[in-house]
Amino acid sequence: MIENTKPLAKSYDAIVIGARCAGASTAMLLARHGARVLMVDRAPYGSDTLSTHALMRGAVMQLQNWGVLPQIIAAGTPPIRSTSFIYGERPPIDITIKPSLGIPALYAPRRMVLDSELATSACHAGVDCRFGMSLTGLLRGRGGVVSGASLRDRHGVIHDVEAEMVIGADGRDSLVAREAGAETLKRASNTSYCIYGYFKGLHNRGYRWHWGEHCGGGIIPTNDGNSNVFLSIRPGDRQRFRGVMREQGFRAALAQLMPQLAQELEGAQLTGRLVAFAGAPGHMRQACGYGWALVGDAGYFKDPLTAHGITDALRDAQLLADSWAKGRLDDYARTRDTISRDIFRITDEIAGLDYSLGHLAELHESLQLAIKANQNWMAEHLMTTAVAA
Repeated sequence: MIENTKPLAKSYDAIVIGARCAGASTAMLLARHGARVLMVDRAPYGSDTLSTHALMRGAVMQLQNWGVLPQIIAAGTPPIRSTSFIYGERPPIDITIKPSLGIPALYAPRRMVLDSELATSACHAGVDCRFGMSLTGLLRGRGGVVSGASLRDRHGVIHDVEAEMVIGADGRDSLVAREAGAETLKRASNTSYCIYGYFKGLHNRGYRWHWGEHCGGGIIPTNDGNSNVFLSIRPGDRQRFRGVMREQGFRAALAQLMPQLAQELEGAQLTGRLVAFAGAPGHMRQACGYGWALVGDAGYFKDPLTAHGITDALRDAQLLADSWAKGRLDDYARTRDTISRDIFRITDEIAGLDYSLGHLAELHESLQLAIKANQNWMAEHLMTTAVAA
């Protein structure tokens, strides 16, 4: 058990609310910069959560730079060495993942693997880790400046803890964002409805992105011989597929919408139950203010259809930690907003699922250019200052 059982300190340099990939990364990096950090999460250590799983090259670069990638690989996460785009009944466009920027392959770990390894690394870096503890509100000092957090432990006891900065890594519906009064800078117009499950018996053929009329889907190899298989449709089309949350209905919907994906799934066995994400509008919130900051989905959330959320969350964790170490939090806000703008815009258009497959291919080309620009920026600005484990 990695959790600290000693009494909470009265104050910390930073309190991180949320111990998923964004929060655990931020806490770990702050501690490596010398900060005294408290990280809390209401969920137990090692629990699972909704996820797109797929890591793009930028995320793998970060994990390698932080010394966490070997643990992810040791947990049995299979390497991804190709990606394919399948538009309707057209032949697949197969792309080999070539070694670049020091990364020979991509990975798509289950969140119980990724989040727990990052949380463990945070605790090893000296972070005071507390699970089963939740935020009830922010503390305010002179002039209304955020000065700490009010926390409830698993026994119901309230602890008021002071901090120089409270960081919200508590997801789309962030309480830190609401309590701090974070302004919404951008809001997306589109959202998709996604159903996914884990299937065994599929060969690792890399990321398989399937696209049909008004729908998307795919196969993402992950841990324990499982592949995440998903279907995304427009929210208004849910009534057409009422039985989609049952395996037979899921397969039938795939056969109707994306026959090639349905064919790939033949013979595979569903493990566990299907999971649905009803969709939520993307947002870009104010990144920080006096005594507080947001990271991960709390500050910047996109529709999961482009599978870039985790990659951006890990990027922003280091942006925030490095900016704090330099005493220039405004740099975090400016940089995050600037380098996220194109991916946010293109993702919103793709999430509408209302275009010809030819136009979709053009959107994917634009998205890849934006992603590569992000990767190159990270390689230049974040990889040059590796933080020792």
